[in-house]
Amino acid sequence: MKLDVNALGTFYQMAREGAGLAAGRLTHMTGVETQVGVTKLNFMRGREIRRDFEDSTEKVGIRVNLTGAIEGYSMIVFDRENALRIVETLLAESESGAGADIDTFDEMTQSAATEVGHIMNSGFIDGWADVLEAAIDVSTPEFVEGQSAELFFGDIDEAPDEDDLALLFQSQIETVGTEVGFSHYLFPKRESMSRLLGHLRTSGGIEYDKLDGFDRMAERGAEEVAKTATTLTGIDTSVEIRRLNFVSLEAIPEQLADETLVGVAFEFDGMPSGYLLFLFDEESAHEIVDAMVPMEIDEDEDGFGEMGTSAIKELGNIMASGFLDGWANVLDTTIDHSTPEFIHDMGAAAVDPVIIQLGENQDFAFVFDTLVMADGREFDCEVYAIPDEDDLERALNNLDVDRIEDTPTTAEFQEVDTT
Repeated sequence: MKLDVNALGTFYQMAREGAGLAAGRLTHMTGVETQVGVTKLNFMRGREIRRDFEDSTEKVGIRVNLTGAIEGYSMIVFDRENALRIVETLLAESESGAGADIDTFDEMTQSAATEVGHIMNSGFIDGWADVLEAAIDVSTPEFVEGQSAELFFGDIDEAPDEDDLALLFQSQIETVGTEVGFSHYLFPKRESMSRLLGHLRTSGGIEYDKLDGFDRMAERGAEEVAKTATTLTGIDTSVEIRRLNFVSLEAIPEQLADETLVGVAFEFDGMPSGYLLFLFDEESAHEIVDAMVPMEIDEDEDGFGEMGTSAIKELGNIMASGFLDGWANVLDTTIDHSTPEFIHDMGAAAVDPVIIQLGENQDFAFVFDTLVMADGREFDCEVYAIPDEDDLERALNNLDVDRIEDTPTTAEFQEVDTT
C-alpha cells in the first residue's frame, strides 16, 4: 500500500470538509453557533489509541459501519461530560427537556446522544464523499459508553493491534462560550484503504510500512535525545513521541494557542532537508531553565536572560541532534543542521517566518506530538519536523525498515555554551 503527499492532502481536505459539515449540523440541531477548531490527521499506534481511552475518563461513542468508497468503521467519541452538555442543550430546545440538568444516560438521553453522534458522523462522511465524488453508505448508529478501549472497538477487526500504525482524524468544534472537544476515529479495511490510496496517488508514493518506519525512526531518535540530555545535564530525562500528525502548513499557526511560546528553530540539510522547530509554552520553558541552570539568573526584557536563553538553545540542540543524527544513521545518509535560533513570540508569530519560507514550495508538514519529562517535571513540546516533500519521499523509499532497530542512533553534536 502506497501513499503520497497528494493522497494525504486529500485526506486532510476530507477531514476539514467533514468537520465543517458536522459543525453546521450541530448548530442546526442545538441552535448554538459553532465553528471548526483544530483539525489534524494523526498517525497513532494501537497502544496509544488504547491509552487515550483508558485514562480514567468516562467516554461516550457513536459508531457506524461504512460501505462503498470507504469500508470500515467511523466513530465519534466524546468525553462523557461533553456528551451530556450537548444533550442538555439539545433537550432544552424542546418543551419536554426545558431546564433539564442531566447527569446520566437513560433511554431518552441515550437516544438524543445517538442522534447527535449520528448526525455528526454523517457530516464527516458526507464531506468525504463530496471530496472523493463517490458514494459512502452508513449503517444504523450504535451507542457505546465506558472507559475500556475494548468496549469501543475490541470487536472491530479493522482496529489496529498494539504496534500497528492507524490513521486518526481528530477535530474540535468550538461553541459560543465553551468548547466541545471530540475525537473522530476511522478504522478502514486495509483493502479499502489501499484501493482508495491507489486512486488518489499522483506520483510514485511511499510504501505505508516506510511511513511506519519514519515514526519508529523518530521514536529511536527520541530515546537518544533522552539519553544524551540526561548525560549532559545530570537530570533524568525522558522523551516520548505520542503521535505523528500530518497538517496543512497554513493550519499550523491556527493550531497554536494565543499565548507566548518559547522555542528553537533549525534548518537541516542533506537527505532529507528541511526545518525543525521545538516549541514550549512559556511556563514549561521556565521550568526547563530552572532544571538546567541550578542558580538564580539575571532576566532580561524577554524574561530569560542570557543563561536562560542558552539553556533553551542547548536543549534544542540536543534534541535536534538526537532526531536528525538518528535519522541519518538509519537512512545511511548525512544530515547537517544549523546553529539554534531562539524563538520567543506570541502564538502564530513564533512560526510565521518558517511557514512563509516553506510555503513557497509545499503545502503540508509532519508534526511530532512530543512529551519531555525532566527531573519528574512534565513539559508539552510540539516538534515540527518539516522535510522537503521530494527529499522525504526519496529518503523513505530507500529506507530498509529492518535496519531501524539494529542501527545505532547515537547523536553527535556541538554543545551550546550556557555561560
